[in-house]
Amino acid sequence: MADSIPTTQTAAWIENPRPGCILEIRTNIPVQSPAAGEILVKLECSGICHSDCHNLTSPGKYTEVPGHEGVGHVVSLGSGVSPGMLGKRVGIKWLWSACKECTSCKAGKENHCGKQKNTGRSVWGTLQQYIVACADFVTLIPDGVKSEVAAPLLCAGLSLAGAVSKLSPELAPGDYVAIVGAGGGLGHIGVQIATIKGYKVIAIDSGAEKEKLSKEMGAVAFVDYTKGDVAQAVKDLTDGEGAHGVICVAGSERAYLQAPDLVRNSGVFVCVGLPPDTFMFPMSPIHIANRGLVIKGSSTGNSKQMDEILQLALEGKITPKIEVYGFADSPKIIQELQRYEVTGRKVVRAP
Repeated sequence: MADSIPTTQTAAWIENPRPGCILEIRTNIPVQSPAAGEILVKLECSGICHSDCHNLTSPGKYTEVPGHEGVGHVVSLGSGVSPGMLGKRVGIKWLWSACKECTSCKAGKENHCGKQKNTGRSVWGTLQQYIVACADFVTLIPDGVKSEVAAPLLCAGLSLAGAVSKLSPELAPGDYVAIVGAGGGLGHIGVQIATIKGYKVIAIDSGAEKEKLSKEMGAVAFVDYTKGDVAQAVKDLTDGEGAHGVICVAGSERAYLQAPDLVRNSGVFVCVGLPPDTFMFPMSPIHIANRGLVIKGSSTGNSKQMDEILQLALEGKITPKIEVYGFADSPKIIQELQRYEVTGRKVVRAP
């Protein structure tokens, strides 16, 4: 296989990240070689996540190649990697590697490792033809799950599996969970996961298309944030108290300013969406303390949750809404994500 691997490839490239930066498609990007413990994967497809937009506007914080939802086949092995990995279909996630030694890693929470490396932030991302991955942290994709279906589960699915798990132990099946940004790439999968776990989901987003999708995914109600008082609408649906739990998937400052008003006293608020890092959580400690709120964060899930999500997909219980595009459409999709125009998840095929 190594003989057929080219030295250069097509990739989505970010030159001089800044506000207004446009993703470029370049055909002369070097193909990297796997070091010890690493593998080279020829990608089939990659999902494009809203958080990829940060790569274009944040100088010095991310790599030139964005993307962290890639699926492909292993075509080359670094030293020390089992020969059995060659030819396997694998997924490359946001978590590129972790230290395996800290208390988080030893507790099975490698997603919280303080020394983790991330795809698209620490190493080149999945919007390229070939990607180097850490062999110990790729996910084997089961037969029966299409690559274009598996791709968004590697971030969108895993992120919301992690977020929904954070509702425990405070919440119980039958409790109300409001998902802010329910019609997007992460949110619509979160509606499915939360519904499977027995929660009653109130979807919050805008537009008839996202309302339709949210209800198809299992939401018991939909609140359009562009129409009327969202907090009052949620209270009207929840005996006047608000949702037992809120998962803020949307990454806008507006969403975070509004979302704390949706949770009832003694409730749980889970932060998932990523506004600019200069934005601070919009509640004072006195309000959090007086209301008895529990604030949690969840950037992604762990390997056990990843396996569970793929199994649910194999059983047909989780079905991400995807649209598949050519690789050349990547810059346009990023711009649509920046304008919050994407319903569900858009996936591009590698060249």
